[in-house]
Amino acid sequence: MKIVVAVLLLSMFASCTSKKADEEGARQHATDTRVLEELQGVWLDDNTEAPLFKIEGDSIYYAGQNNVPQQFALFNDTLFIYGVQTVCYPVRRCTEHSIHFATPQGDLVSLHKSEVDSVYVDSQQEIHQPVQEVIQKDSVIEFKGERYRGYAYINPTGIKVIRPGISEEGLSVDNVFYDNVIHICVYQGTRRLYSKDIKRPMFAGLVPDDFLNNSILSDMNFIGVDADGYVFEATLCMPDGPTCYNIRLFVDLDGNLTFKLCQ
Repeated sequence: MKIVVAVLLLSMFASCTSKKADEEGARQHATDTRVLEELQGVWLDDNTEAPLFKIEGDSIYYAGQNNVPQQFALFNDTLFIYGVQTVCYPVRRCTEHSIHFATPQGDLVSLHKSEVDSVYVDSQQEIHQPVQEVIQKDSVIEFKGERYRGYAYINPTGIKVIRPGISEEGLSVDNVFYDNVIHICVYQGTRRLYSKDIKRPMFAGLVPDDFLNNSILSDMNFIGVDADGYVFEATLCMPDGPTCYNIRLFVDLDGNLTFKLCQ
């Protein structure tokens, strides 16, 4: 019986994700006014009583403070969530006070509406950037009897990178990470030889566009001096995974900057 249920679930999800017409229909057809009104409020997990999200208007606000609000529609017994990716959940039960739906992993999520709005899910709260300090890195390299000191200042910014993820309950959520701008400079004694701000978009064409748009500029090191100039190495990483690219930055003696992907 479990095998049959699993096969049915897989077929439902395959049908759901493949029918673009259903997705477009959900976007074009507003959720029934009465149903939408009934869904307003804070929804709690049946098992833990923990708040999962708050529905306000046609948006879902998650309890996680680093999750982006997402639009939704309830159409043809399917809950469509519109984030970085469109995810659909077959709805098994939907009343004024309870909703049951299946996740893409095959788990059943059972929720009930909180009787009071004091349960903490703040739809007005902005996602705040974590407080981070500028990280300073420096290295000294000798070349032909001269000492060169290279600096990298990793500066946190408010530039958001939104990545799809899965919550502990198996719900698709959009997580927010913040990119960096890295200032590099090279000194010989007190004389500044070069300085420049390095930003992630500067590496367009070196790494796949999809990776570039979803990564953060995470690190920089001063690694060399030769007769042609100075060498740094930058690291671009997915903020929620191990995948990274290393890119060499070559600065010639005239201050021209070129890039090369490390193989």
